Amino acid sequence: MRILMFGWEFPPHNSGGLGTACFGLTRALAKRNIEVIFVLPKNIGVDASFAKIIFADEHLVKFHEVESILKPYITSGDYVHERDKFLRDIYGDTLLKEIRRYALRAREIAKKEHFDIIHAHDWLSFLAGIEAKKVSGKPLVLHMHATEFDRTGGQGVNQEVYDIERSSMELADGIIAVSNFTKQKIVEHYGIPEEKIEVVHNGIDEEDYASIPERLTELKKHGQKIVLFAGRITIQKGPEYFIRAAKRVLEYDTNVLFFVAGSGDMERQMMLEAAHLGISDHILFAGFLRGDDLNAVYRAADLFVLPSVSEPFGITPLESIVSGTPVLISKQSGVSEVLSHALKVDFWDVEDMANKILCVLEYPTLKDTLWQNSREEIKKINWDTASRKCIEYYEKIKKEVGI
Repeated sequence: MRILMFGWEFPPHNSGGLGTACFGLTRALAKRNIEVIFVLPKNIGVDASFAKIIFADEHLVKFHEVESILKPYITSGDYVHERDKFLRDIYGDTLLKEIRRYALRAREIAKKEHFDIIHAHDWLSFLAGIEAKKVSGKPLVLHMHATEFDRTGGQGVNQEVYDIERSSMELADGIIAVSNFTKQKIVEHYGIPEEKIEVVHNGIDEEDYASIPERLTELKKHGQKIVLFAGRITIQKGPEYFIRAAKRVLEYDTNVLFFVAGSGDMERQMMLEAAHLGISDHILFAGFLRGDDLNAVYRAADLFVLPSVSEPFGITPLESIVSGTPVLISKQSGVSEVLSHALKVDFWDVEDMANKILCVLEYPTLKDTLWQNSREEIKKINWDTASRKCIEYYEKIKKEVGI
């Protein structure tokens, strides 16, 4: 089977969990002898050595690079700012024009390539998937990693983005949701029938974390505990609740460092909140981290906290566990469906969050037990399982459309 797959980021050129998911799923599909033609929205310098990291030996993944400035989580305002840096005629005047230009290029690629099914990741790629379906007649599967309701934290929606998501899901032959949490959002907010949606949880491959450098040892030598937030600093991720919980924790234990790894439009607000609460000297803002730098922070931390307001899945807790650190996650996250051995709170319950942080920091046995049990649990949460479910779904969709 050959898949024409549309996405817009791929490691090491990724800015969030979507790229990590695309990498893991694509590699796992290739290991199952599925050929993937991965269409990228911009030239990000994918070379032979990078392709080999995935599975160049089998030559099962081919990359198409469509020159563009699309990137995950970009807003219309950010798009104009980026476009003006380049002053090139090929860029659209607006984000939506750029998406449509990408879709037109996807149409031409679909005319030339031979494939059995189309798989498009998230809304910026959906129109490309639709165009490929129109010219090829092949079935289209959309992969919902997040909805517009997740990205805005429930604070209204961008109507144009919502319309693209809804119309694309109506036209698609099948939809993959990364959790039951996401599936219910799709049914409730977009009116898509439940039977059209297949849930395939994300995974993690342990071999990618076999060698993690030891860093931040000086802080640990003095007995300081580290509580970690890692992710985009946006309304969706609940950064303000992390800071408020930190304030409550520090009222009982001042020997705690709250480490923030990430960037986003709420970064300044998060810093101002820390200053207002008088805890800036206990908060370390490290900026966006990836690769060994991020893995080292996972390993150094005593607890990882995911306080998301609306998290379709959440790969970061899995990364934390495989790196050696237990997790506290919001009940409003898809990953809570597959993790039993994790502390769970409502994102808004700062008191509960602070109490559970303090318990882990005060009782090493609790920390160790949580981690050991979750470590065993995630051995079943892998990309091989996800790829098998995707292949079964591809076959089901092909049968339904009669090919």
